[in-house]
Amino acid sequence: MKRNSQYIYANLLLLVLLALAIMPAFAQDDDDKGVTVITGEVNYTVGFLSDFGYGSVTVVLSDSSSYVDQARRPDRIPDPDYVVPESGQFLGYVTSDPLVSPFTYEIRLPIVPVGEARDVDNNGEDNPGVVINDISVFVNVYGTVYWDQNREYGAGFSSLLTTTEFTRRYEPIGGKFVVWSPDNEQGFPSGLGEDGLLFTDDDPIITLQAGYTVVDIGTDPFTFDRSAIATVDLVEQEQSLQPADYTNLSYTAAFDALIDQMRREYSFTEYKGVDWDALYEEFAPRIAEAEANNDAAAFQFAIRDFTWSIPDGHVGANLPLTNDEFFTNTDGGLGMAIRETDDGRVIVNYLTPGGPAENAGIQLGAEIFAWNGVPILEALPEVVTYAAPYSTSHNRRLQELRYITRSVVGSEVEVKYQNPDSEETQTAVMTSVAERDSWRFSSIARGSAPPTALPVEFSVLDSGYGYARVNTFSENPTILLSNWEWMVKTLNANNIPGLVIDLRWNGGGYNLYNQLAGYFTREEVIVGTSANYVPGSGTPDEFFVDPIDIDKIRPNPDGIYYGGKIVVIVSPNCASACEFFGYALSLLDNVTVVGFYPTAGLGGNITPVYLPGGLYFQFTTGRALDAEGNIRLEGIGVVPDIDVPVNEETLFAEGDVLLDAAVAHLDSATSIPVNDGGVVEVGTPVEGELVAGERIAYTFETGDGGTFDIVLSDPTGNLDTVLRIYVAGQTSVVAENDDDEKGGTVNSGFRGIELPANFTLILEVAGYEDAQSGTFTLTITPVEGE
Repeated sequence: MKRNSQYIYANLLLLVLLALAIMPAFAQDDDDKGVTVITGEVNYTVGFLSDFGYGSVTVVLSDSSSYVDQARRPDRIPDPDYVVPESGQFLGYVTSDPLVSPFTYEIRLPIVPVGEARDVDNNGEDNPGVVINDISVFVNVYGTVYWDQNREYGAGFSSLLTTTEFTRRYEPIGGKFVVWSPDNEQGFPSGLGEDGLLFTDDDPIITLQAGYTVVDIGTDPFTFDRSAIATVDLVEQEQSLQPADYTNLSYTAAFDALIDQMRREYSFTEYKGVDWDALYEEFAPRIAEAEANNDAAAFQFAIRDFTWSIPDGHVGANLPLTNDEFFTNTDGGLGMAIRETDDGRVIVNYLTPGGPAENAGIQLGAEIFAWNGVPILEALPEVVTYAAPYSTSHNRRLQELRYITRSVVGSEVEVKYQNPDSEETQTAVMTSVAERDSWRFSSIARGSAPPTALPVEFSVLDSGYGYARVNTFSENPTILLSNWEWMVKTLNANNIPGLVIDLRWNGGGYNLYNQLAGYFTREEVIVGTSANYVPGSGTPDEFFVDPIDIDKIRPNPDGIYYGGKIVVIVSPNCASACEFFGYALSLLDNVTVVGFYPTAGLGGNITPVYLPGGLYFQFTTGRALDAEGNIRLEGIGVVPDIDVPVNEETLFAEGDVLLDAAVAHLDSATSIPVNDGGVVEVGTPVEGELVAGERIAYTFETGDGGTFDIVLSDPTGNLDTVLRIYVAGQTSVVAENDDDEKGGTVNSGFRGIELPANFTLILEVAGYEDAQSGTFTLTITPVEGE
């Protein structure tokens, strides 16, 4: 059952429905007409709605019959594949700015209720039953008149109250239903029985009047509201993005609370080998000293060093009082950037003209042997890197190579090196100067799009392949999704054979991989699951994999599909949601991943915490797993299928090495051999053998021209073929067909096609998506009367 938002930690679930006799009492007076309009407020603390925009926030009245259905199952677990159908939804109106909390809404209830009726009066008779609805908010990114729960975010606000308590994680524990009765004879629970569960055989039952009634299940007994205009305020559900607030605590109390929370909830304690006792012993005295001295800066430095002690790129904090140290210690540079090659050498790959390194005689390509008297490979791990912490060793090493060249302006630096084409090892003593050119060059984010760029930018390369640069998943997801669909349609309309998806500068944001990757598959693909901290779940570490929460790539529901070859370019700057997208794409058969390195390796959702002084802190509380239950991304990243080497050739090559590698692969992958089938003539059928991954071209002289039937057939009619017509000597397709309308043993062809005289045509026979094999017959016959 898809009632869980991608940002709501707990899923809604109804409970078991069995029998009790209807009590001879009405929930309301007989002279009222029932509810006709519902109004309410939505108060929230997690403010992600602004990323989607004003117009996409939508209120929906939806069918709750699935709660009754799941309650009747022995395991009381929702159907993981259920989504509320369009017929079970009715949209309301947002009546104030939804980007400002609280906002208001209104629903003018439909005359004909939405949803399927369920008989819940437990009297053992077959009664018409009632229609049960709830109200929620979703982000309508596709602009439709319904909520596509497989593709659109639930916002985490509902008329029902849920809980993360394990034994009741699928159940509403409070809030309000909107219930419609066709007459004055249908029953509904008026409270909970001794078992404390809704829709069980010990529930007391009361009779509803015809029309709509708002039922508050959070009171004992339930409260029934028949006001013409009823109030239903929506509840923000418990979820991982709701922050823990320690702002009112002392430094020591806040740190104790943070450590206690992370002991329980941090996702990768065992995987990362985190020793919480040792960390507390190391940092608690520093926190206590900061508190004793009322020293906010000391507190922030202690928190910074604490985050650096946990090898997880999702762990971090906003600590403004530490910024001055960063700038002081990194303002100085030598006008030089260095990189490590695949064979373990460290070489100079950038020089600032007139900088200290160039003036000292160091040349591009020079190999570095030692830094301040320490062998370079020993010096690198000792460097303080202000971009810490890291989930992967390759990200750490890239930052070590960057930060070792930085210092306080005026620092003396000794470098032992050997220039290319020289056999002499030299030592240069240089003084760092205020320069940031080399700093910017060495950034893994170099080349990032400006803030004015669209979330995704599409173009067609000179090679003829499509190119999609996905800049971010954090800004304007609605624009990204609409542009993505336009892109896929454009690829198909122009017969573009391959696509490069460039993720190198995408730092993450919202998880959109199901929506985006769904355009590239015709079958559901299981991506994996996630383990989340759920106290009481009974697992050894209290991290629980919900059996109904399976990550899948689902085909686009509108049937929009692109089947060409795809190359995904990745980099260590691709992090978090970017990696989830890259990983999902890597599971598809037509996708190849290219890069120098894997992605950043950040594999889990986060929980925010606020510390004294309003400091923002976050850590990982979700554990992304693959389809076999193994760690999916954390500490690994998306690993390239084509690992482009890091060496002098690639470091000093002109142009974009990774894009060139992507295009070269597409050239190879999209190169379909076309075999010469000879000449085909009118009235003389030609038989051939089609092999998957190959095509056959026949030459046809039109002679005097005329109207013809040109068809491909096979004995069973099951061979899925494509027939294309070209003018000899040209590459553009004149006509294409993959499904003959008459069917039978004919698979594809052209009926009644008019052809000019004295033309040489090429008739190309292929399998659908070049994946078919089998025998066929190509036949050209004149249309009668011509």
